[in-house]
Amino acid sequence: MFSEATLARFAREVAKYPADQKQSAVMACLSIAQQELGWVSAEAEKAIADVLGMAPVAVREVTTFYNMYNQRPVGQFKLNVCTNLPCQLRNGQQAMDYLCEKLGVEDGGTTADGLFTVQKCECLGACADAPVMLVNDRQMISYMSNDRLDDLVATLKAQSRAKAN
Repeated sequence: MFSEATLARFAREVAKYPADQKQSAVMACLSIAQQELGWVSAEAEKAIADVLGMAPVAVREVTTFYNMYNQRPVGQFKLNVCTNLPCQLRNGQQAMDYLCEKLGVEDGGTTADGLFTVQKCECLGACADAPVMLVNDRQMISYMSNDRLDDLVATLKAQSRAKAN
């Protein structure tokens, strides 16, 4: 199910732990799998469980506990908008609503072109910069305003076009 390169990356992660504790590499392996596949399917969980010598349900428990693992296909750009209290107090929900309206999706939805998935998320730990969002689980965007969101969407669309060419 996984490429040889991905299996080699799994092996490097497993090698960091004593042989009887290789299940400790589960989070790293889930992240690597998601990088290859774009999301973590039940089949991917089973394959990781086989590599790590764990029950598939134990891998599933990790996948479902953390919101950084996509449990279904998502857009090229996953936009996680914090709507917890500090962000709410500084217009986090309004930013979420604006972004959904701009992109024509509901919370958790993906644009028809597959470019964007917008979803609420739990606290991102940047309350002083509220409201905040996380792009593809990597890039923090602070002080979201409609103008900043417009600029972000335009920049991501341009990145996608450049990557396609």
